[in-house]
Amino acid sequence: MNSESQLLASQHQLLTEYRYKHNPIYRGYNNRLLYIDLDSMTVKEKQITPEIKEKFTGGRGFGLYYLWQAVTPQTKWNDPENEIVIAHGPLSGITQYPGAGKSLVCALSPLTHLPIDSNVGGYFGPFLKFSGFDALELQGKADNDVIIFIDGNEHEIRIETAPSEAIDSHILVEQLSDMYANNDDDKSSIAIVCSGTAAENCNIGMLNFSFWDKRRGCARLKQAGRGGIGRVFRDKHIKAIVCRYRGVNGDINNPAEKRLINTAGIRLHKEVANSDHLQNNMRKIGTANIIEVMDQYDLLPCYNYQFGSDPQTEKITSQVFIDNYVTQGVPDGCWYGCSLSCAKAVNNFLLRTGPYKGQRVCVDGPEYENAAGLGANTGTFDPDWILEANFYCDTYGLDTISMGTMTAFAMECFDRGIITLEHTGGLDLSWGNGESLCELMHQMSRGEGFGIIVGRGVREMKKIFVEEYGADKNFLEDIGMEQKGLEYSEYLMKESLAQQGGYALCNKGPQHDEAWLIFMDIVNNQMPTFEDKAEALYYFPLFRTWFGLLGMCKLPWNDITPADNKYSDDPAKVPGHVRNYCQVFEGVTGKSIAENDILKMSDRVYTFQRVFILRMGSGQRCHDKPPYRSLGPVTKEEYLSRENRYDKQLKEKTGIDPVAKSVEEKIAILRIWREQQFETLVDAVYKRRGWTPNGIPKLQKLEELGIDFPEVVAVVKPYLQAEGFWPDYAE
Repeated sequence: MNSESQLLASQHQLLTEYRYKHNPIYRGYNNRLLYIDLDSMTVKEKQITPEIKEKFTGGRGFGLYYLWQAVTPQTKWNDPENEIVIAHGPLSGITQYPGAGKSLVCALSPLTHLPIDSNVGGYFGPFLKFSGFDALELQGKADNDVIIFIDGNEHEIRIETAPSEAIDSHILVEQLSDMYANNDDDKSSIAIVCSGTAAENCNIGMLNFSFWDKRRGCARLKQAGRGGIGRVFRDKHIKAIVCRYRGVNGDINNPAEKRLINTAGIRLHKEVANSDHLQNNMRKIGTANIIEVMDQYDLLPCYNYQFGSDPQTEKITSQVFIDNYVTQGVPDGCWYGCSLSCAKAVNNFLLRTGPYKGQRVCVDGPEYENAAGLGANTGTFDPDWILEANFYCDTYGLDTISMGTMTAFAMECFDRGIITLEHTGGLDLSWGNGESLCELMHQMSRGEGFGIIVGRGVREMKKIFVEEYGADKNFLEDIGMEQKGLEYSEYLMKESLAQQGGYALCNKGPQHDEAWLIFMDIVNNQMPTFEDKAEALYYFPLFRTWFGLLGMCKLPWNDITPADNKYSDDPAKVPGHVRNYCQVFEGVTGKSIAENDILKMSDRVYTFQRVFILRMGSGQRCHDKPPYRSLGPVTKEEYLSRENRYDKQLKEKTGIDPVAKSVEEKIAILRIWREQQFETLVDAVYKRRGWTPNGIPKLQKLEELGIDFPEVVAVVKPYLQAEGFWPDYAE
């Protein structure tokens, strides 16, 4: 511990100390949860029963279940009873199969006021598991900033005051890694959850989960970005959660049959070694590999989702970042054993703005979403500004996806004269102004200026611009890219009806981690009918949900594929990898499963979440309505950018000759047709999911899944009765 860390540690006061008995993990589970009440500073353990494991599996399932128990329909995001639940899953922490370090974080969201789930890598989830707990449940509010320390080797939990450490993540994780490690080599045993100064002031606050990068000699960050959970974290006056665990090994999960895990892992490691450089180059650039691909297919969101490509994209292609920025030749896994190594970083990046101006820092990224959202969507085709904004989002605790989409909305409003320099306090929000993009973040960190208005999110901005600035409400509803209060992630979906549904029908709000169907839909034309699309919007959200139940990353599933995958019956599902997951699950838990079992595990949690959001005031068809820009062109400029395509659709799909029509008339006609197409898709998806035409899970569906608990049935009953779907036998 250096002298600075010693001084900081000396100012801590112990508030609570709790010792527990450690029991070995058995087949992926500890069968207990760690509960902390910050109001009373009490710590206790809860048993996770076999029934809870059967119904909710782990990860996202545990998070939603315990959050449901903690809150009422009246609970607000900043009420003490709102919880943050961090959970991993039975497969989390294995080192033989790539991508097994994931955690899921759940809370009521400041943006949506609904239960949100956000997945994240890093070491914290596995370390929490190895320390003896399948989940961490945080409730209440501390009076002042605290650090929660979990020592997994000494079997001790401490809550300490933390008056003097930094709040911004890139400094705080370095301070705490030094403070709680015995020496530099021991820093790999430290994992930290924290946020940043902007999360104290903005609804888009996120959480950083750290891991120590020995090769770079610094702490790295992975983000639980969506929904503003970082704001809940700081509202509870948690400065950080630190977990220390020494002794990671391949047997620590006490699996039923390690041979099964090893053989599946070897298959995937070979595929990565032989094919990654021929497929997506994840080991060179991570998810940013698709920037130019999205531009090529007219799918890269540009200028607040108006356009799908731009000539300036050549300035921010993945090759630009490979050649000039991202460190190469470093195995960048965010958990042990992940040969995909997609957690890329830029070393020694020189900052040009803000409180850390002139300092050289390590930037985690860019991820595709960062480059697309902070870059193309705001018209900022400059890699240096993208990386600067990327860094400040991370250290200030801001969700890069929401930040990009919110700023793009504000910039379009500025471009159209809806807001002016008078409204922004003199801040020039012209397209491509990277300095102003970063200044918004600095204002969010300081808690001042127009940045605070932007930081409320697109939904709140629309309200302010209408009520205080006299903006056209209908126009803002069309171009404001949020739904249920959550900002859209960074793909243009205008030409993919399936992806429109993939976003709009998400329980938590529009996020691509449920269903990314663009290529299947519009490039490969694998879903020609509404029924085909509905089947995909049943299967893929459930399969992707499964990763969040088990503690796995989805990227090894479909960002590296077997060489013969294209010859399989259903290549989009990557059946070879589905078999791997069934084998790994059996290897850890001892339970044999097939693909249908995966879907049923997920369906329980997915349907439960639908009932949960219904309980909290959403979850009906009206709440699944998207902004029109996600369906089609709102403005003349948008229509003209694809005029030939849209004119052809009018003629072939609606039977109307566009020649004699004005652009405005064509937009209106096309809108009627596209909205009808979307509503027909919704009908098909609801039917396939076992929901009513209003989007309510039917009683038969709840019974089939075994989640027809009295409190769940009580939520859906009045809606089912109103629609005439309450069966006589249920009385």
